[in-house]
Amino acid sequence: MRHKAIAALTTAALVLPLTACGADTAAGDGSTVTVTVGYQSKTINTVTAGTLLRSLGSFEKQLDALGDGTTYKVNWQDYATGAPITAQMTAGKIDIGSMGDFPLLINAARGKQLGRPTHLVSVTGYNLRGGLNTIVTAPDSKLRSLSDLRGKKVSTSVGSAADGTLVRALQRAGIDPDKGIQKLNQQPAVGASALTAGSADALSQFVAWPGLLAYQGKAKALYDGAELNLPTFHGVTAREDFAKKHPAVLEAFLKAQSEATDYLHDHPVAAAEKVAKATGLPAEVVYLYNGAHGTATFGPALQPRLVSALKKDVAILKSAKLVGDVDVDAFVDDRYVKRALGPAAYADQLAAAPPPAASEAWPEGAATTRAFDSPTALLRYVAAHRSTLRAAYVPDTTTGTLWFADRSVWVADGDELHPFVTQAAARKYVAAHRGARTLSYAAALARAS
Repeated sequence: MRHKAIAALTTAALVLPLTACGADTAAGDGSTVTVTVGYQSKTINTVTAGTLLRSLGSFEKQLDALGDGTTYKVNWQDYATGAPITAQMTAGKIDIGSMGDFPLLINAARGKQLGRPTHLVSVTGYNLRGGLNTIVTAPDSKLRSLSDLRGKKVSTSVGSAADGTLVRALQRAGIDPDKGIQKLNQQPAVGASALTAGSADALSQFVAWPGLLAYQGKAKALYDGAELNLPTFHGVTAREDFAKKHPAVLEAFLKAQSEATDYLHDHPVAAAEKVAKATGLPAEVVYLYNGAHGTATFGPALQPRLVSALKKDVAILKSAKLVGDVDVDAFVDDRYVKRALGPAAYADQLAAAPPPAASEAWPEGAATTRAFDSPTALLRYVAAHRSTLRAAYVPDTTTGTLWFADRSVWVADGDELHPFVTQAAARKYVAAHRGARTLSYAAALARAS
């Protein structure tokens, strides 16, 4: 995915002031503009503005199509979280970046504070219930619910969307998020290692870390962020000065993002394979979140319900003293994406609904998955084809969050089999349905077949 020209550009950017982001330099009769894009390759619900977009070359093609006599070069910079992207943006070294909802608010606050204002210009992936963030524990952990986290060591990235989920979940469980647990402020990879090593009792993180650890057999879900029933999303932010100086470039980026979004919708398996190749993540994990019925829904439109959710997030960050007041309405700027998509397409985006939850099986060597109208029907298929399957996915009975079938908690209720992301959710269902009982995945398969 890394073209030699881009690699050379990245190296040159370290030593030549002429290639500073957004800089115009003489190039014959025209000029050269270098655009620096900050992204998070492994935060896979940003792929339409990062990993997938880069692999498709859509942005570079859109820039070439401008035909304005300018030579454009793109400098892609990959980070683990949104914080360093914000730091580079406020230093004038990144022009366009993508990050989660809580980091976006910090981006807005820091930009205003340091005199380099930024604006939220589009959305990448979102989940209207909050299912993109999950709290996980070790596979053999005796922790069974959020209440069990009291006094425990919990790893998260402070100021991230996953931290916001942790804070809200603890508050609902009656636990002080500051004093009731021992919070470890760690990068996702560090937190994952801490959980595996036993130096953390639980990990609250955003995609793709919870699904990756579950897939690897290194974690089990303790809390599904969708239980909050509050939207969470990632989006694209741009420096105000860059957008004003190069509006056509920003619109070209957003057109390219729209193309990447269409590609993901039209070719979900191929998109998962591309992202997997670029990141080293298993394609099965990428598909869990970004597939045809994945937990993330993709669309660049700045939907009012997402903006409304962003406003509610401000209080969480203020309580943690990470921001003061944030003028969300001033931060959100939909002018560029409206022009990039066109009025009709943008209106369609705003009206679009997430795809319905469905169970899916991914056969070995297949370019498409198979969808089923019920988890029981999926299990019947899996039982007959288990040796030729890459992965099987089921939506949580209560929240709709997609999870791996063999990592889900199963409940038998009459003739129906119901999957849940967490043991706590399964126990709650059993308590409310007389005769229902939990059973192992193997027993669920046998019962379905």
